[in-house]
Amino acid sequence: MAGKPLEGQVALITGGAKRIGRSIALRFAADGATIVVSYLKSKSDAEALVAEVSQGGGKALALQADVSKRADVQRLISEVERQLGRLDILVNNAGMFFPVKFTEITDEQWNQIMDANLKSQFLCSQIAAPIMKRQGRGRIINLSSLGGFLAWPGYTHYCVSKAGSVMLTRCMARALAPEILVNSIAPGTIQFPGEAPDEEYIHRAPLHRTGTGDDIASAAAYLATAAFVTGQVLVVDGGRMLV
Repeated sequence: MAGKPLEGQVALITGGAKRIGRSIALRFAADGATIVVSYLKSKSDAEALVAEVSQGGGKALALQADVSKRADVQRLISEVERQLGRLDILVNNAGMFFPVKFTEITDEQWNQIMDANLKSQFLCSQIAAPIMKRQGRGRIINLSSLGGFLAWPGYTHYCVSKAGSVMLTRCMARALAPEILVNSIAPGTIQFPGEAPDEEYIHRAPLHRTGTGDDIASAAAYLATAAFVTGQVLVVDGGRMLV
């Protein structure tokens, strides 16, 4: 019988305590990886996720860090290596999303979005890459968004940060090859139980539904194991970008 596809690997998911990050963490754990969940404020959610993974027979660890700060990221990555001895997969999932009219975006709001959505991906990747290079292999998966391709004037700061994530992915794919494969997932609208359905999205998307956390987790599972794919953006949106 074949083993689990991520058996023996260590996966770090930033912002992994809730929503999409949590879905990816649970899928990777089911696929055999040891999971590290980094969180900023969601300590109770992170600890609950670690307990759930452990109860299911997996291995997981929660570590606090502000991934937009270099010192925090250095401490986070060093702790992963100290406790687990390796790092095979980095999922740059941490980020934020809030609307502001273009004419009203403040410097603080601009910097807040760029730090959370783009700088964090750069820092985590740059600091994790040497470990992966020494191992001779690694996978980095950046969460971007449809907003990196579509112009949403009420979310200009967000769209620019996610467009930056797409180009960061492409540049890193060249810079870190051949040992490290770098790809991105661009989710459409992803909804979780208890949330009001996004009727406009459901109407416009060819598949006539919004996505689930499991849809994104499946895409991440593919990119975590793909051997001949790098520098790509996998759009997971039910076809929304077509219309």
